[in-house]
Amino acid sequence: MSELSIIITAGGIGKRMGGNYPKQFLLLAGMPVLMRTINVFHDFDPKAQIIITLPNDWKNEWQQLCEKYNFSVKHSVVNGGLERFHSVKNALETCSGNQIMIHDGVRPLVSAETLKRGLESLQNHLGAIPVIDSIDSLRWSDGEKNKSVNRAEYKRVQTPQCFRRQEIRKAYELDFNSNFTDDASVFEAAGFAVHLFNGNEENLKITTEKDMILTEFWWTNRK
Repeated sequence: MSELSIIITAGGIGKRMGGNYPKQFLLLAGMPVLMRTINVFHDFDPKAQIIITLPNDWKNEWQQLCEKYNFSVKHSVVNGGLERFHSVKNALETCSGNQIMIHDGVRPLVSAETLKRGLESLQNHLGAIPVIDSIDSLRWSDGEKNKSVNRAEYKRVQTPQCFRRQEIRKAYELDFNSNFTDDASVFEAAGFAVHLFNGNEENLKITTEKDMILTEFWWTNRK
């Protein structure tokens, strides 16, 4: 059995893409996005435990898609919660690996190099997340006043966010807080330090129709 457990969160609906169908079920090069994402992790470590979180209302649809596309990668499905926090907490209860990656189901272009860097980071750190530099100029604003800030001091956060099992499970014993925007924010609130490692630029999260177009382009032209 692998030392690695992978939680893939798949609870979003594509409202910002103009529909009410889960964006993780939309087709990317002829296969649902979520299947593409799962395959990336399976190819990286065929022995890894893979857990996906899905809203209960969409479990049957997922099962039908697996049958339609003859998707046979072994994985388990747990109930998605009211917030992403609750979905991850549910999944953590079933993790068996000492190393845990938590990933967005709509990020199918994470590279094997990023995954490798994440696991390497866990050799010396309790928690680590992939980030990339901002290429845009940034400004701080409170709605009235604004000022320029040094973009070198800010990073764009990606997934998978990587943790050792004992510490991330302890972190998720905290009560939910609306400030928990990702797993790193939960981990940090529990008193643990978060290490940063380099992600990959094309590892974007599909949120809008434009994101889907870019993902299709990168997927088709990836090396």
